[in-house]
Amino acid sequence: MAEQKATNVTWHEHKVTTAERAKLNGHKGAVLWFTGLSACGKSTIANAVDAMLFEMGKHSYILDGDNIRMGLNKNLGFSAEDRAENIRRIGEVAKLFAHGGTITLTAFISPYKADRDKVREILQPGEFVEILVDASVETCEQRDPKGLYKKARAGEIKNFTGISDPYEAPEKPELVLDSNNKGIEELAKEVIAYLEQKGYFAA
Repeated sequence: MAEQKATNVTWHEHKVTTAERAKLNGHKGAVLWFTGLSACGKSTIANAVDAMLFEMGKHSYILDGDNIRMGLNKNLGFSAEDRAENIRRIGEVAKLFAHGGTITLTAFISPYKADRDKVREILQPGEFVEILVDASVETCEQRDPKGLYKKARAGEIKNFTGISDPYEAPEKPELVLDSNNKGIEELAKEVIAYLEQKGYFAA
């Protein structure tokens, strides 16, 4: 865990509460945490869900793995330590978005259970929705839009999840999406249906 280096700091409560923001928006803030292997469809599904939420008039935003690594986390690599810090930082950002009333979608491999559990722990009960985008290594290799699996197999990429690094699938995710056999729109609708069923669209 990252050391608290800043001293003499105090958490400031906001005059506008999270509940008041939910009432104004007409829906609760939450973190939809999409996890799965590279090329399993995380970002594509998250984008489809985001578009559906937008059409429904909901406030949402995607925090995408590659995009975050181009800015906020550009100083991090792919060692276990850097992966943990990557997820810690994005967890804290997602928490701020959610408490600001936004349905926040994150698309990260986030291969280690302990790191995902730490994000769950900093959020309120029900705010963290862990979504496993379930696709086999074989399926992901067939898709492989960036050619990463081929490079990993050739030894050109080290610490590649599913090949030279482990992926610890969630044991009890809120939602499992069958990305082996179902299309993007169908899976996105399953996420929307879950949110409706669990009352996230009620302030």
